[in-house]
Amino acid sequence: MEAINKFFGSIGHSVLAMLNHLRRMKTMTAETFYWTLVAPLKGKGLKWDNTVEQMVNIGFNSLPIVATIAFFVGLIISMQSAYQLKQFGASIYVADLVLVSLIRELSPLLTAIIVTGRNGSAITAEIGTMKVSEEIDALRTMGLNPIKFLIVPRTLAMLIMLPCLTILADMIGIIGGYLIAVSTLDITSTRYINQTIQALVFKDFFSGLLKSVFFALIIAIVGCYQGFIVEGGAEEVGKATTRSVVISIFLIIASDVFFTALFYSTF
Repeated sequence: MEAINKFFGSIGHSVLAMLNHLRRMKTMTAETFYWTLVAPLKGKGLKWDNTVEQMVNIGFNSLPIVATIAFFVGLIISMQSAYQLKQFGASIYVADLVLVSLIRELSPLLTAIIVTGRNGSAITAEIGTMKVSEEIDALRTMGLNPIKFLIVPRTLAMLIMLPCLTILADMIGIIGGYLIAVSTLDITSTRYINQTIQALVFKDFFSGLLKSVFFALIIAIVGCYQGFIVEGGAEEVGKATTRSVVISIFLIIASDVFFTALFYSTF
């Protein structure tokens, strides 16, 4: 009986802890939106210098790895689809498959995962280090709001740069698919480009871009929250960084499933 009580007690404790984290994250998200959208209208302004610095870290510094992976993914999709479609004399539809798979699904998802591993973890580590070294308490002592000075610039930069990186990943991945198709299949450059243009539909582009916006919000909020709840020393910062990446990737994939099902049933 005691073992059963401990088992259900641990489940209840875990559920209550999760609900508490969700409540605190909801509060932090609401404050972030207030300082991003409402406070500037009241003359309280935004920290644009910090935002631009974060945009460089998230966007420009992530561009080489995002571009490289997007190019290789375009190559892989083109080669794999060509192998199957060539058997049916439908090699030209490689262009359709590369385009649709990239802009609908792979570019937003892979870009978000890359940025999570590179920048989401960095956000948690930075804020977590500030937390354990009591720099966040020092901000409050000086009358400065940590949400405004730490979370808003990172969230705003993520919301701006992740969709931009996704669009670039779309373009570079399509170029990778184009190079394979033109060089290995009996397809002229003009035919491939025309087929790509015909296959391009606004709803596909819009769905991928909308996903990237929500992915950006997930990465920023989870990364900042995990940094803010760090207690202890350097070891806890490392654990929080790991949690941040794992939780972000899980939520990104879960939201991707949701939006894919939503767009599939809507359009």
